[in-house]
Amino acid sequence: MNQPVLDSITSILKRTYHTEIVVLNGKKLPEKAFVNIKSPRYRADSLLIELSKNRPDSIGFILGITSKDISTTKRGLDGNIKKPKSKYTDWGVFGLGYKSGTSCIISTFRLKNVKTDLFISRVQKISVHEIGHNLGLDHCETEKCVMQDAVETISTVDSEGFKLCEKCYRKI
Repeated sequence: MNQPVLDSITSILKRTYHTEIVVLNGKKLPEKAFVNIKSPRYRADSLLIELSKNRPDSIGFILGITSKDISTTKRGLDGNIKKPKSKYTDWGVFGLGYKSGTSCIISTFRLKNVKTDLFISRVQKISVHEIGHNLGLDHCETEKCVMQDAVETISTVDSEGFKLCEKCYRKI
C-alpha cells in the first residue's frame, strides 16, 4: 500500500471515529485462506479470523488491507446461500467486517484501474464502512450514508457519502 493511500485511510478513520489510528507492519496472507473456486482468491472470513488472532491487545479493532482478491459466501436473510449457489458460494467483495467484531478487511483488487482520486475515495469509504460494522452498525437505508449496502456494485459505493448519517452516528 503506498503511503499517500494509507495516509488517506488513517485520516478518514480518525475524522469519522475520533480515535487514534496505529499502522502495523504488513504480513503475508495465510495460505490456508487461499481458494480457487471460481478464480484465485482469499476467503475474507478466514482472513478476519487471522487478523483477530494476531491483533495486539492494545488495539481495539484491526483493519487489514490487501491488493489480492477476497471473497465470502453471500447468504440471504434466512441464512441460506443465495441463489444461484454457483454465483454466491464464492462471491468477490470489496471488504468484509462483522457486526460487533474486532477485525475487518478491505481489498483494492476490484477498485483499481481508475484515477487516483476515485481510488482513494473508494478505499476510504469501504474502510469506514467495514469498521462501522465492527462497531455494531448494520447496513443503512439512508441515502448517502457510508453504511449503505453496496448491493453488488461499485457504483453504489461511488454515490454514497463519506460520512455516517445522524442515525448511525448516534448508535456508536
